[in-house]
Amino acid sequence: MDDMTVRTIPELVRSAAERYADTEAVVDGRTRVSYAELAARVDRATAACMANGVRVGDRVAIWAPNTLDWIVAALGAVSAGAVLVPLNTRFKGGEAADVLRRSGARLLFVTGAFLGTSYVASLRRALAETEGPGLPALDRVVVLSDDAPADFLTWKDFLASGEGVGEEEVRTRAAVLNGSHASDLIYTSGTTGRPKGVVTTHAQTLRAYATWADLAGLGPGDRYLIVNPLFHTFGYKAGVLACLMRGATMIPQPVFNATATLAHIAKERVTALPGPPTLLESLLDHPERTSYDLTSLRLTVTGAAVIPEALVERLRRDLGMDTVLTAYGLSEATGIVTMCRREDEDTVIATTSGRAIPGTEVRVVDAHGTPVGPGVKGEIQVRGFNVMQGYYEDERATRQALTPDGWLRTGDVGTLDPAGHLRITDRLKDMYIVGGFNAYPAEIEHVLRRHPDITDAAVIGVPDPRLGEVGRAYVVRRRGATTTADDLIAWSRREMANYKVPRSVEFVTELPRNASGKVLKRELRERAGDHPLG
Repeated sequence: MDDMTVRTIPELVRSAAERYADTEAVVDGRTRVSYAELAARVDRATAACMANGVRVGDRVAIWAPNTLDWIVAALGAVSAGAVLVPLNTRFKGGEAADVLRRSGARLLFVTGAFLGTSYVASLRRALAETEGPGLPALDRVVVLSDDAPADFLTWKDFLASGEGVGEEEVRTRAAVLNGSHASDLIYTSGTTGRPKGVVTTHAQTLRAYATWADLAGLGPGDRYLIVNPLFHTFGYKAGVLACLMRGATMIPQPVFNATATLAHIAKERVTALPGPPTLLESLLDHPERTSYDLTSLRLTVTGAAVIPEALVERLRRDLGMDTVLTAYGLSEATGIVTMCRREDEDTVIATTSGRAIPGTEVRVVDAHGTPVGPGVKGEIQVRGFNVMQGYYEDERATRQALTPDGWLRTGDVGTLDPAGHLRITDRLKDMYIVGGFNAYPAEIEHVLRRHPDITDAAVIGVPDPRLGEVGRAYVVRRRGATTTADDLIAWSRREMANYKVPRSVEFVTELPRNASGKVLKRELRERAGDHPLG
């Protein structure tokens, strides 16, 4: 069984076990498992999912950092026919509960304590403060640790609960699936201020990341440090699934820390390290970088942001990277739209996001939807096998995102050169990127307006030397309110993921608006230019 015959993710797991049986599949601390052993662990997780009532098409969520258990739980759920719903580990309890509620997740895998936070306690607290039915669809919560509340299962007990489900039943369940079944439901924020669930199939995912692996040159013998979060397509699909396709070794790292990453690279002879530009720059600028043996490194793929050509040169010279590529994607297009090729010049890699991947089309259109010529700015649109099935239970948003003839309106602004290389220049949706994470002002503004002392708010992204961009909030206080900027930032840290929290707040008497009432973000950006962050 090879890439051409694999139709589903469970078939991919089995194929990898057959082709790379004794190859090291995952290294997680002191735990090392081969591809054959990984498949056996996934089978156990599949059996346990079935024993706990998971049916084909059910949504199963996972809220945990990068670990072997994340990989096994996720692949086990998908092999049982479930639609995987990864939750951002930076979510607060209320944000996680919202996605669990709207996805109708029946089972949740959740980490125990992580970075000093109890995710279980955070979720319980959010539900206690929420009016309404809570999470009526959620039948089972499994804590990925050796300790769990009485009404939840530990990971060990969950796996043991599947011992009555035989190997033949597991195989039969996987055989029911085909490429057209939904494989995952990725929640992505937007201009509406509420995350929307992007539905993608097995066939779309497998085709897209076989292409990614080919263009990147990933292969057997590669040792891939997965620092990109597994809840994101960059970590799960361009990480776990790409490694399964090519027999590369996965080394999941739960939290990015430059020193720990350098130590990992040296100890495990890491060859592949995809990640955002900020991650790569932090390694290059680490004061003790030269004391680590980094000679094994050969490959990185970084995000859509335009990066300095000097960074590409430094990655080659100082980290020994033979292959440095840039790419562009979004959840609505299976996470990948364009990608550079290995033969591209450094200038192309640094200043563009490459060309459309095979099987897709990319165009740039004006405000009327008419394609524009090379070098002319407009909205980027994509059409092809990688475009989502739609937003989960949101036909209106799906119709807004997809044209009648199948083009996805990305909301991003860019240009194409005569050779088809894409350059990202702006975002129609006002999104900005904080250290590799997409931050959506509409979503952040919605939360800020819930503060009892705030009547109105607008958020923009402003340059930051370390994170690329961070949020700045322009806020209107209620008359007589004395809330300070520090107060609001501290409150925000309790209400939203840290990358969404505005790093600065400016109080204004009113927000600039046009005749139709829309906030004039351009004026705010001009104002921010006069008062840059220190």
